[in-house]
Amino acid sequence: MSKYTTEAIRSVALVGHGAAGKTTLAEALLHATGAINARGSVEKGSTVCDSDAQEKEAGHSLNSAIVNFGYEDTHVHLIDTPGYPDFAGQSIAALAGVDTALVVINAQTGVELMTERMMRHAAERKLCRMIVINKIDADNLDLPGLVADIRERFGKQCMLLDLPAHGAADVVEVLEHDAGDADFASVAAAHRALIDQIVEEDENLLARYLEDGADPTIADLHAPFEKALREGHLIPILFTSAKTGAGIRELLHVLASLAPNPAEGNPPPFHRGEPGGRTEAFHAEPDAGRHVLAHVFKVVADPYMGKIGIFRVHQGTVRKDMQLFVGDGKRPFKVAHLYQLQGKDSIEVDELLPGDIGAVAKVDEIEFDSVLHDSHDEDHIHLLPLEFPRPMAGLAVETKKKGDEQRLFDILGKLAMEDPTFIVERHPTSNETVIRGLGEIHLKAKLEKMAGQYKLEVDTKPPRIPYRETITGSAEAMHRHKKQSGGAGQFGEVHLRIEPKGRGEGFEFVDAVKGGVIPGVFMPAVEKGVRQALEGGVVAGYAVDDLKVTVFDGKTHPVDGKEVAFVTAGRKAVIEAIRGARPIVLEPIVNIEILVPEAAIGDLTGDLSSRRGHITGTDGRGHGMAAISGEVPLAELNDYQSRLKSLTGGQGSYTIEFARYAAVPPNVQQQMASKFQLRDEDE
Repeated sequence: MSKYTTEAIRSVALVGHGAAGKTTLAEALLHATGAINARGSVEKGSTVCDSDAQEKEAGHSLNSAIVNFGYEDTHVHLIDTPGYPDFAGQSIAALAGVDTALVVINAQTGVELMTERMMRHAAERKLCRMIVINKIDADNLDLPGLVADIRERFGKQCMLLDLPAHGAADVVEVLEHDAGDADFASVAAAHRALIDQIVEEDENLLARYLEDGADPTIADLHAPFEKALREGHLIPILFTSAKTGAGIRELLHVLASLAPNPAEGNPPPFHRGEPGGRTEAFHAEPDAGRHVLAHVFKVVADPYMGKIGIFRVHQGTVRKDMQLFVGDGKRPFKVAHLYQLQGKDSIEVDELLPGDIGAVAKVDEIEFDSVLHDSHDEDHIHLLPLEFPRPMAGLAVETKKKGDEQRLFDILGKLAMEDPTFIVERHPTSNETVIRGLGEIHLKAKLEKMAGQYKLEVDTKPPRIPYRETITGSAEAMHRHKKQSGGAGQFGEVHLRIEPKGRGEGFEFVDAVKGGVIPGVFMPAVEKGVRQALEGGVVAGYAVDDLKVTVFDGKTHPVDGKEVAFVTAGRKAVIEAIRGARPIVLEPIVNIEILVPEAAIGDLTGDLSSRRGHITGTDGRGHGMAAISGEVPLAELNDYQSRLKSLTGGQGSYTIEFARYAAVPPNVQQQMASKFQLRDEDE
């Protein structure tokens, strides 16, 4: 039996920008609760959460790590996440496993890119949010200014839950105290503002508070405090120094007494039904006695334990040796071993309750986002998918040694299985294998893992840009394929109409033939031919998308009507129609954020403009640094890392995120079309 109940469970994720001190904070919490005997160091590579050799070498987190500890009769599951934008996939995925997001901010650098992104992602997921300002022991800080900036960016619901005191040597809690010394602001004023905010969540409590003027008890405040957290009406601000230990006990007390348990947080967004079809909301009850419902939010390919599925239990009790189904799978698997994780260590347990985070190993059917359950009643239940940034940075890879191609695909498959923002593409036309991630550092980490863990060396080069083609008008065309070369011939005639669809709406094929002029048995062949043409491109050799193709007439022959004839007729008819429908080539446009020294802003904005970029804003980030945001065609960024390094003396960095597809300039399309025509003629 478990040593705790579901009501005692707290699940939190440490999220925020890189170098905010999340891993060191996790280490401080583990040490303060006795989960570890001595605190490790990120610099020495001795922390519980950064246990991977790559992380130790890099000096920062590359993957999310799960740890747990007990405090004040509660059991806390904590997920430490990477902070650099290139590894955002791991951070976003962790949100599916917790009730509370602790957004950690570096007191020295303030609100940064991943601070804003993770605040937004956590809000979209309807998680309870708390802000932890870390590194309050640093010199030359402007904490009042940082608090003002936080409230300006994220709203007045960001309120002080404690304050630094005695030169940041410790902190004073303001919910239970209405007086005391603080390094800035007034404990009494912060206390009163917090109470006023909380009581507004309960009409009866508010009425009593206004009538007698006395502070409600902490017990009376608990329920409205949780409601304010759930609805985003309150985002507490706490202060810590993971290095000195200031505020660590206070943070632990907040997690134990104020952070929601699985029944108090917003319910996870489950739904019943299949994607693309009719669905209805499904409410998972954090009840240990119900059917099991668990969600896999992380998958690891471990060299010793094999495939590990890490999941959050939302309903029921997962027990060792029980049978579980994966999604709508018909065959269950046996839970031969059940684990809780403490960094790289797997601790075997007998059962997991609602709210627990655990793992199973060597179950091939488990994938990221799988739902585990013990009854076919839950076959078609899914969790609302998280929204991940689209991987746009790319490299074409090929093995250095001939004969390693199959190993390459196997290893890339494992890397993609572990990371929802790492994808592998195979382009038959260019014969390229392309890996895509969130940035240069992301891809570099994958290549290093391939070389270090899997002992596979590859050559890389810039990939072809993923252009697309589409149409801007409607057109009709027909093609008759007739071939006679002794014996039985081939005959098929297709009349079709094409029209544009909205950007991102994809391809639609409609059979509007009447009277059987094209027998139904041949219609799949027509569609096959159409799809072949769209995949190969018409203007410049890139896939054609966002159009509707309607076949409305045609002819066949009782003897010579053949499937191959209708494939050819469909392909050639749609090519002719596209040529008459004002086709255009689309290119991917990305949002770019560049972190640079303030002195380099002029050079960088000029360089970006020369790359057909559009500047949307600049934002000071303190310590002589600024962030430039804008949009730029992906095709203009092939050599950008080296250019940025040159213009900033190696101090600049950038991140990109897919924005949309847009038409290439006419002169660029003309050049692309002429090259494709030449190649087509050669073929």
